[in-house]
Amino acid sequence: MDREFDQCLVLNTRMAARAITRRYDRRLRPFGITAAQFTILNSIASSPDRSVTDLAQSIAMERSTLSRNLDVLARKQLVERHDAAKGNGRVCALTEAGRVLAASLVPEWRKAQAELRDALAPHSMDETVSTLRLLASL
Repeated sequence: MDREFDQCLVLNTRMAARAITRRYDRRLRPFGITAAQFTILNSIASSPDRSVTDLAQSIAMERSTLSRNLDVLARKQLVERHDAAKGNGRVCALTEAGRVLAASLVPEWRKAQAELRDALAPHSMDETVSTLRLLASL
């Protein structure tokens, strides 16, 4: 049973996700941002004025977790939320400070990406990401 449990996809993906998140968090900590918040900032930057629900779905984050992080980012004056043009939803946009911070964090993100790419050698990072995407789509 021990060997079988060692091969558990849930266990191994959670352990890997936590390790990867810690690595990115260390890179971003000096900027007062977590890896999750970095993901949110960049997702908003790439598709502004998307509803909170759509944003949560696009980054595979629980809506309540996203809302808590958006509250933090709003207090830091990096994002703003306002009523959607249609319906009763809320949409998000980056403030000027949010745009500047998101852009300034990209070099740190690239460094973390390069570290992980090197750590995966001789395995292909592209193959790893493709496998993860396949698992996410199941």
